[in-house]
Amino acid sequence: MKIAIGGDHAGFEYKNVILDYLKEKGHEVKDFGPETDESCDYPDYIHPLAQAIEKGEFDKGVIICGSGVGVMLVANKYQSIRAALCWRKEIAELSRQHNNANVIALPARFISVEDAISFVDTFLNTEFEGGRHERRVEKISRKDA
Repeated sequence: MKIAIGGDHAGFEYKNVILDYLKEKGHEVKDFGPETDESCDYPDYIHPLAQAIEKGEFDKGVIICGSGVGVMLVANKYQSIRAALCWRKEIAELSRQHNNANVIALPARFISVEDAISFVDTFLNTEFEGGRHERRVEKISRKDA
């Protein structure tokens, strides 16, 4: 699977651990930054990441900041992005099963790195159920945009 990953300074350590983990699992991963843990602005990294997913260059995305909220808000500005903030394994699973989320947002300041890896695994290995959920997902994107 082709995966885009990025975040901000608060998610820097987790991003690097998850990036290495995903590569070990055989995924093709592109790091959109940041390159250090110095204070930075997450939109500078999440906009290019979301654009690349929207263009079809990547199958899924992993985004990480302190709360997960900022990166999620930026990613969800894009029509084809469905970014889900996940702080429990069940939420990662349901975000895929029911919402067909294609980006997982993680709150580095509120979960362990082990949990983050578990949530990413669950997210990447859970299929969209379709069925009654399909019509709901089709209603998420604005039709006038």
